[in-house]
Amino acid sequence: MTTIEIPVQLRWSDMDAYGHVNNVEMLRLLEEARIEAFWRHPEADGVASRPTAILDASPGARTATLVAHQEIEYLAPLTYQRQPVTVRLWLGRLGGASLEIHYEVTDASGTVYARAITTMVLVDSASGKPRRIDADERAAWEPFLDAPVAMRRRSR
Repeated sequence: MTTIEIPVQLRWSDMDAYGHVNNVEMLRLLEEARIEAFWRHPEADGVASRPTAILDASPGARTATLVAHQEIEYLAPLTYQRQPVTVRLWLGRLGGASLEIHYEVTDASGTVYARAITTMVLVDSASGKPRRIDADERAAWEPFLDAPVAMRRRSR
């Protein structure tokens, strides 16, 4: 599997009254990893950046992104630890104007705490309408395209 691995530091305040990382904070961890992996930062100009970091995060950029859907499955309680957790990311699908980012949150022991999927839609900042993934973006992202994350689902 071709993945991008992003270390993300936990904060003491990420824990809730039950002593594990709160579900809202888990989504924040995923967001931090997603931004680090896919968005180019203006202050990082001149620094070797990730081949996936092709979306411009600077003010006035031509493209905005919107979260269209998120799904998360918790596999084990994640408690505070001083070492960063690793968020592994890859793309499970490249659509016309959207992409599915797939994740696994692990630690140094290899324990998988959560799996998740985020569907992002690219939006033209000027019009506010979805825009198609262009050829350069598609070429940069295709090497990170792999099988979707396996989520357990309950039948109803």
